[in-house]
Amino acid sequence: EPRPPRGRPTCIIAKTFKGKGVSGIEDQINWHGKPLGGETERALAEIKAIIKNNGPYNITPPQPSGTVQAANISNIALPEPPKYSEPVTCRAAYGKAIAKIGQANNRVIAMDGDTKNSTYSIKLMDVRPDQYVECFIAEQNLVGVGIGCATRDRTVVFLSTFAAFFTRAFDQIRMGAISQTNVNFVGSHAGVSIGEDGPSQMALEDLAMFQSIPGSTVFYPSDAVSMERAVELAANKSGICFIRSSRPNIPILYGADEVFKIGQAKVLRKTDSDQVTIIGACVTIVEALKAADELAKSGVNVRVIDPFTIKPLDVAGIIQNARETGGRIVTVEDHYVEGGIGSAVASGVSECRDIIVKKLAVNDIPRSGKAAELIEKYGIGANSIVKAVQQILTL
Repeated sequence: EPRPPRGRPTCIIAKTFKGKGVSGIEDQINWHGKPLGGETERALAEIKAIIKNNGPYNITPPQPSGTVQAANISNIALPEPPKYSEPVTCRAAYGKAIAKIGQANNRVIAMDGDTKNSTYSIKLMDVRPDQYVECFIAEQNLVGVGIGCATRDRTVVFLSTFAAFFTRAFDQIRMGAISQTNVNFVGSHAGVSIGEDGPSQMALEDLAMFQSIPGSTVFYPSDAVSMERAVELAANKSGICFIRSSRPNIPILYGADEVFKIGQAKVLRKTDSDQVTIIGACVTIVEALKAADELAKSGVNVRVIDPFTIKPLDVAGIIQNARETGGRIVTVEDHYVEGGIGSAVASGVSECRDIIVKKLAVNDIPRSGKAAELIEKYGIGANSIVKAVQQILTL
């Protein structure tokens, strides 16, 4: 019999057995998940025989008596456009963006796994401490708390940590998708370009993981301007969103008033004589532009595309540009070859017989080192892109 309430919550800890109380079935592995069939009547009789209180129970939960203020989480926008003139890391732009929209709407909240100074979620905490929740180094808890806060459309939740650490909470993320949660994940320190921190901190499978989530939107901003716009778009997008953030300082590629849309790529370099389309993002788009300059010296012009979102991918735009450049695509990414930009592009053009795709990606477990050295070592730098373009032109 339960004890009467004592003005505080009661916790019941139970040691359970499958089929408890039914002879021949209790705690037997071969009965797990199976209908009882001809054993049903006997099982019910045995269970009823051990019930001590057959009711009536007269237990009725009290109806909520308080009133809840309406929450406005629609049309969240940056109160001012991004303003940058010097190279800056995308994670710093995330911090600026979350602080901006958080000040504009008190329903925007940030949570972090004790990496707030690295992910820059601390920027919202600095200006609106009541809109920041520290979940410490417990990523499964971080995701669970975020999903809880996002229920019933009461808040717009942004969860941040190193992108590699979200792998610890994949079960919570996939179950959140099943329950149709609206949560935004921001993963920083992606790829070998984080440098000296080493492979344990390098997210090289995060794009694959989040692309596998049904209904997800996967952003990969290439500079500070596109990062701020990705945050703005994610705040208004239903379902799970993932924003990938890199560590190095990145040149500013876009003007403050550039318009970004989910599923719409940007063409950063284009001529009428382009022979190959190169697709990269963030650190590799910078390398692609360097490669384009080098190739132009030898008379080879290439087109350079920033996809902005990996899921949904601008398949129509990529196919059009590929066909305008001889049906040749080179993808380059700071990610393992499986499940990243190259895989998404290859899948998108898979029914086009006139298009071939050459993928450059990290193919080995990396080591610690300086970012520029690692980008070169693992074949995703400008020199490797130049060679890949030269090779695909011979096919």
